[in-house]
Amino acid sequence: MTVAFWSSLLLIGFTYAGYPAVMAMLATLRARPVHAAPQTPTVDVLLVVHDAAEHISAKLKTLDALDYPRSQLRITVICDGCGDTTESIARAFPSDRVRVFAHPLRRGKSACIGSALAQLDAELVLFTDVRQQLDPQAARMLAECMADPAVGAVSGELVLEAQTGYGRGIDAYWRFEKMIRRFESASGSLVGVTGALYVARRSLLPSIPEGIVLDDMWIPLHIVAGGHRVVFEPRALAFDRASKDAAEEERRKRRTLAGNFQLLHRWPALAMPGCHPLALRLWGHKWLRLLAPWLLLFVLGANVALSLGGSRVYLLLLALQCAGYLMAATGRAWPSMAGRVLPIRIASAFVSLNASAMLALLDYLRNPRAHLWQTSAMQESAR
Repeated sequence: MTVAFWSSLLLIGFTYAGYPAVMAMLATLRARPVHAAPQTPTVDVLLVVHDAAEHISAKLKTLDALDYPRSQLRITVICDGCGDTTESIARAFPSDRVRVFAHPLRRGKSACIGSALAQLDAELVLFTDVRQQLDPQAARMLAECMADPAVGAVSGELVLEAQTGYGRGIDAYWRFEKMIRRFESASGSLVGVTGALYVARRSLLPSIPEGIVLDDMWIPLHIVAGGHRVVFEPRALAFDRASKDAAEEERRKRRTLAGNFQLLHRWPALAMPGCHPLALRLWGHKWLRLLAPWLLLFVLGANVALSLGGSRVYLLLLALQCAGYLMAATGRAWPSMAGRVLPIRIASAFVSLNASAMLALLDYLRNPRAHLWQTSAMQESAR
């Protein structure tokens, strides 16, 4: 049990500290800069929406205001079984760059993307979600990175506005996630992009089967498998608010994390070193995080058993674990405490993420075909 305890503890440490450190080292020692240059190739913006009447007008305004030659950018809106006024608002939008397609029955985002690609003919396809506002320079910054012929897709940066204690915890995690993405990009390729804002070469886009939850991993992973890079451009900005509702955020996390199990189910080679160019990065960034909650449970139970022998080392480690879980419970019960006390904020976000990963496996096992999607305040933080 002692060997298993320490091995599990080291694996958890590698998941959250060791992998970022390895990526930071590679970004320093084996940097692969992107050879960006000003350019304005043709761009098709693709926006899939479902019952988004509250957001569609503001989103189309931010897209129409992009600082990009009007003749080079077109906006395609796909209404996915909308039962509200989303379609009529989009069709009435006063811009000749906007076109609208509507599916009477809800099909899911990936199905809509897959069928819409045949309608697009621009060199680049810019994917975005309906909630987030975009910086006017976003399309131009993404297009500049695509001047590098080795680059097949570019992710923008999602900036969160966090006002509440719980929201600040999400923001802290998201800043940690973006740090890892910067290191991955600087040393090669990302394992996933920001669904709120990314661009890809249309010629490299794979077929997208119905039911894929994480199209923003499916697409870039296929692009990398084809021999191109997927990189991060921090100057291309999308803006959103962090969720204020812990229950809502955890439901979103569970659905996103269930999408990781779906990827493994549909594309098992992603977990096999040597079968995909990013297999090892996927283990460091994604798959170990799916294992982490079960490792944490084992470490806690084994620590209790090992502490019965009276060892001060194991008693100290058990006390530290209990303190961490107590801080997480405090942050859950009193969100304002998480806003004021950094350790409580970090512990709350950490435990929430791992609990969501555990429940996500159960969700996927119960319903592996679930694929319909909802708009939420924060689309990215747990991916």
